[in-house]
Amino acid sequence: MNNNGTIIIGAGAAGLMAGIFSSASGKPILIIEKNKKVGRKLYITGKGRCNVCNNCDERTVIANTPTNGRFLYSALSRFSPADTIDFFEKHGCPLKTERGSRVFPVSDRAADIVDTLIKAVKKSGCELMTNTVKDIYITENRISGVELSDGRVLKCDKLIIATGGKSYPLTGSTGDGYRFAEKAGHTIMPLRPSLVPVETAEHFDYDAEGLLLKNIAIKVIDTAKKNKCIYNDFGELELRRYGLSGAVIRSASAHMRNMESGRYKIEIDLKPALSTETLDARLLREIINAHTGIYTDILSALMPKALIEDFTRISGIPSDKRCSEITKMERKVIIDTLKKMTRTVTGFRPIEEAIVTSGGVSVREIDPKTMQSKLVSGLYFAGEVIDVDCYTGGFNLQTAFSTGVLAAIS
Repeated sequence: MNNNGTIIIGAGAAGLMAGIFSSASGKPILIIEKNKKVGRKLYITGKGRCNVCNNCDERTVIANTPTNGRFLYSALSRFSPADTIDFFEKHGCPLKTERGSRVFPVSDRAADIVDTLIKAVKKSGCELMTNTVKDIYITENRISGVELSDGRVLKCDKLIIATGGKSYPLTGSTGDGYRFAEKAGHTIMPLRPSLVPVETAEHFDYDAEGLLLKNIAIKVIDTAKKNKCIYNDFGELELRRYGLSGAVIRSASAHMRNMESGRYKIEIDLKPALSTETLDARLLREIINAHTGIYTDILSALMPKALIEDFTRISGIPSDKRCSEITKMERKVIIDTLKKMTRTVTGFRPIEEAIVTSGGVSVREIDPKTMQSKLVSGLYFAGEVIDVDCYTGGFNLQTAFSTGVLAAIS
């Protein structure tokens, strides 16, 4: 690499896209990735299906970016969700749009998204190297090169940091980019987990550990805002000994700002498709059918077996109580618990378990029109390393693609 080329640190969504679009400069482009396998985090997104973007306009992406959404205006104007869809389909990866305008590969294989990006990188003439960047070099307030773990120094006049955040460290996101940014004088905003499981004050029984509840509904209540419902969702929830996980919980976590133990409560509706009246009628039928049986007999018809012991404890009705002895008031308790099982959130799980890192390089020190550092000439940032994070739905990947492209063409 001569001193007129560009080095990109990180071969994730932002880094790969930056490499592809940097090739238009006609100068040498090198992507350095610490993992032997490129795009490791992309492989696990969307449960291995890869929610590549959201089929929406730029304003919708910004509206779904609670942290510094307006910073993305120029990046999204240069590379929009429509451009993302067009890019993959023109490169031979057909896409489809599902519920919530979420876009996935038709094959439902995240590997196809990664393969498409790698092929585009190779076709562009961009070089891909497996190595670890140990340090960056700055000379007279300009980027001048990087030092590798094997001691080699590679010169460059442009450097794009696309190292990702600190979530899922096994995929290579170990926070190296923050260290490089700090060396360049940048401010790192406090790192917090986003799209992450939550811990709760109430604990489920060991039998319920890992139980996946499908087609449930949740509400997130903010007690600091007069018990206002700040988020609701429908889908899958996973019960854990420490609290709650699953798609709806990860999505909900992004809405829990300024986390304090006890501030947020999650109300779980185990039977969202049934009204209170319909559920009461069904419960009566179950009681009549199991007339000589006990309380837990009717519960087995309403929920997974692994949840019964916890539900019995929460309802306060003795597990060995005869169905024929269940009162109208106790029926109401059962229905209320089915429709609103409440958990008190005590905090997030560690950032290593998060899908996205909230926080990062301060956007005040990055030019939003170019993604170039305002402090060091020739230094650019792209993707999750920047203090921008979005809700679920393909918005975070779109942010990575858009900032990667803007950094490249700048």
